[in-house]
Amino acid sequence: MPRPDRRSFGKPKDTKKAFKDLFLYLKPYVVAIVFAVIFSIIVTIITLAGPSFIEEITNLITKNITNIPLQKVAKLCIIILTLYALSAILNYAVGFIMSTVSNLFSKKLRKDISRKINVLPLSYLDHTTHGDMLSRITNDVDLISSNLSNSIITLLTSALLLIGSVVMMFIKSWLLAICVISLSLLGFVFIAIIMKKSQKYFVRQQSSLGQLNGHVEEIYTGHTIVKAYNAEEEAKEKFTSINNELYNSAWKSQFLSGLMMPIMALIGNIGYVIIAVLGAILCIENKIDIGVIASFTMYIGYFSRPLNQIAQITTQLQSTLAASERVFEVLNQNELENENYKTQKIENCKGKVVFDHVRFGYNKNTPIIKDFSAVVKPGQKVAIVGPTGAGKTTIVNLLMRFYEVDGGQILIDDIPTTNITRENLHDLFSMVLQDTWIFNGTVKDNVVYSKENVSADEVVEACKSVGLHHFIKTLPNGYDTMLSENTSISAGQKQLLTIARAMIQNSPMLILDEATSSVDTRLELAIQKAINKLTKNRTAFIIAHRLSTIKNADLILVMQNGDVVESGTHKELLEKGGFYAELYNSQFED
Repeated sequence: MPRPDRRSFGKPKDTKKAFKDLFLYLKPYVVAIVFAVIFSIIVTIITLAGPSFIEEITNLITKNITNIPLQKVAKLCIIILTLYALSAILNYAVGFIMSTVSNLFSKKLRKDISRKINVLPLSYLDHTTHGDMLSRITNDVDLISSNLSNSIITLLTSALLLIGSVVMMFIKSWLLAICVISLSLLGFVFIAIIMKKSQKYFVRQQSSLGQLNGHVEEIYTGHTIVKAYNAEEEAKEKFTSINNELYNSAWKSQFLSGLMMPIMALIGNIGYVIIAVLGAILCIENKIDIGVIASFTMYIGYFSRPLNQIAQITTQLQSTLAASERVFEVLNQNELENENYKTQKIENCKGKVVFDHVRFGYNKNTPIIKDFSAVVKPGQKVAIVGPTGAGKTTIVNLLMRFYEVDGGQILIDDIPTTNITRENLHDLFSMVLQDTWIFNGTVKDNVVYSKENVSADEVVEACKSVGLHHFIKTLPNGYDTMLSENTSISAGQKQLLTIARAMIQNSPMLILDEATSSVDTRLELAIQKAINKLTKNRTAFIIAHRLSTIKNADLILVMQNGDVVESGTHKELLEKGGFYAELYNSQFED
């Protein structure tokens, strides 16, 4: 069956939208952020007021060198220390608030992504790699969270401090202020140029990181195949290629963004030189007091520090926006249709299924199912056979509404499947797939999966039916033994667990997609007995390449190139001597 290629996400494109989405997500925390902003404004005012007190103290000492008013100086010092102590307390409060907000934000973001994944169409998930999706949930969300706690408030306080220091410098000496600001404007020009050049590398860096995680996840999952086919070098070369791309984009982004702070530091140092020389000249000419030079030296520090912080925050914001684009690309995807409005429900399912001229293609221009029609009576065991790529599993995907049909319709008990909710539809089926899935939990948890009020006796009975009970009793803790994807049990035993899981679900209809593909012939006979018991009085759809396993099917649908070319029982189809007979006999050649 042709499936959509699994590839990494493409390059993000909409930075403005990501920026807007990011701030919309901060809405629930606006009250806390407002308090943090108010505290930051107070801290900034205290910071800007400090040099004026220093200026006054300096002038008091220099102008009264022989008779220093110690009481007044001490009073001013106490005021300054009190203000700085208050500033420290408020700074801690701001840090605490923003740290809390960023952690709550990242928690909400992960929760929303988790919810989103559950409502995304399967067609979207088929186009992604697991590693890239994990990278978005972990790396990108962590990056947003860590930068968020610092960037917003720091950017605001830096802007306020920058504006405030400019105002205070003009109040103290317009000539010195113009010299310093003119020099700083040159720095802003450099920052603007660097930002424009470096943003594309930040985006490329996050994209490459997602691709690298996807590749590592795939190679780790399939490490046995990699070794069996001696593909270590090929895997290594691909890893090296992606890693080099990540290195190049990361190096370029960090190099360009790293230029910002040295440039602004250089401009700040040049500003100190200007203040020292020009200030001394103005002081000699009695145009300013020496206290002004002392306060101006502090103000130029307050002026250059925000410039450095803005340069640093700009770097963080670039990487944050790149990560936000990737995260919100997932969150902004179209979801499955909300079906709360559907009131029709199948409760006492008889099991009649009708495929009425169904058409479908994963790619609209390349149809897989061209005109599929079939009527399945209640309780029938229907086998769907055909060569690889004929569309067998696609039919199951359409039946379960993992994908929506492009034309025609599928009816269950004469009700179109589109008229009922997916939840109701999925309750009607138990599924055993070729790809087994075992999660972290006990044997019992894996068998009972999502089914409530299941007794221990029912679990044991289901496992006995598939011949798994003896194996489970040999495990260290029996049915309470912890399992995971890395647990040392065979593929066949995993398959038996999934069959036992389907028995416990006890749904009115059953789908078996290559359910015996991972077991040996002897075990297959035991499973066939269990399946015969499981499918009794149930409508069952069986997809099988091993045609010997579907001899007793009530109806066999033979598919080729997306169409049913033959239908009938095993005996009838062999007597026809057509395509099915050819497939069946090919198993025994040589």
